[in-house]
Amino acid sequence: MMCNSGSARHELLADFDLTTNDLLKKRKKVRLTNIKFGFLGHSIIIIMKTQFFLFSIALVLVFTGCVPQRKYAELDSRKKSLESENVLLRKENEQFEAQAKEMSTSIETKDLSINRLTADTTRYGKDYRQLRSQYDKILELNTALDAKNESMMKNVSSENQKLLTELNKAQDDLKRKEDALKQLEKTVNEKQSAVDAANANLKDREAKLLDMQQLLKAQEEASAALKEKVSAALTNFKDKGLTVREENGKVYVSMEAKLLFASGSTAVDPNGKKAIVDLAKAIENEVDMEVIVEGHTDTDKISSSSIPRDNWELSVLRATEVVKIMTSNSKIKPAMLSASGRSEYQPVSSTDKAKNRRIEIILQPDLGELYKIIETK
Repeated sequence: MMCNSGSARHELLADFDLTTNDLLKKRKKVRLTNIKFGFLGHSIIIIMKTQFFLFSIALVLVFTGCVPQRKYAELDSRKKSLESENVLLRKENEQFEAQAKEMSTSIETKDLSINRLTADTTRYGKDYRQLRSQYDKILELNTALDAKNESMMKNVSSENQKLLTELNKAQDDLKRKEDALKQLEKTVNEKQSAVDAANANLKDREAKLLDMQQLLKAQEEASAALKEKVSAALTNFKDKGLTVREENGKVYVSMEAKLLFASGSTAVDPNGKKAIVDLAKAIENEVDMEVIVEGHTDTDKISSSSIPRDNWELSVLRATEVVKIMTSNSKIKPAMLSASGRSEYQPVSSTDKAKNRRIEIILQPDLGELYKIIETK
């Protein structure tokens, strides 16, 4: 055993204090870095082990005062090894600090990017405000995780992974909402185009309807004027079984058979002929008009071997005779006229057969222009 001088012991203790102080400072820096970023737990364990070992040496020196030469040499060698390890730890700490600074800058950059993204997406309305609320909850969760980081160091990797997963999920949700908004905008645009087209079509229909109304009004006015004209021409026959009426834009001139024909005959008597000629002359200058002459009979059957053999033939022949008188005694165009027989099947009275035996002359305006408007829709 050899006794070390007091100065040697003090020198070793001073070195121990210096090393201990450096290690404490380093542990404080590493601890701060570890708390902030959660990846230097291993360095703290090494430093704590080193400190404990040096503290044990110091206790031996203080309480014994004398150590064997070999033991002293071992302690001195161990001290130098720890000093070398301390140098390495300082370098490692510098690297960690550089990495921490880089990660801090990266986090700040990402925070700025997130803020810009949040500001950009605000205009998308309610969906994006809801997403922002979810994002704020994620930030709140992140803050809570940071507060618990020190006591949950062993689980920090899994917690970070969970947070990253939630953040990715939030980003995926945002992407889906953006896609949904784009689809919604597309649908709205398509609907608006359809509405615009429908409005344009409606305006076109309204214009055509107005044209039809104006044309119908003009035709009604023309029919009313024609009725007055025909009524004036046939005034002398008003109380002789002749009536004039306007209905659905047409003028109906009804002549009872007693004014025109003898019973069962198709020959028109002179008085009836005058009424037909007066009517023809009254309308001979009309254009764009169709004249339909219809023959009607009562229900009394005809039993004859000669023409007319039945009410069908009688009604047709009477109508044809009226048409011949109109065309041969006026300038009316034959192309405007047509003759037809209705026999007994369109009576106007169920009690007075005389009213059913009649000739009806229908003055119908040409509806060609109206049909053109309808066809163009």
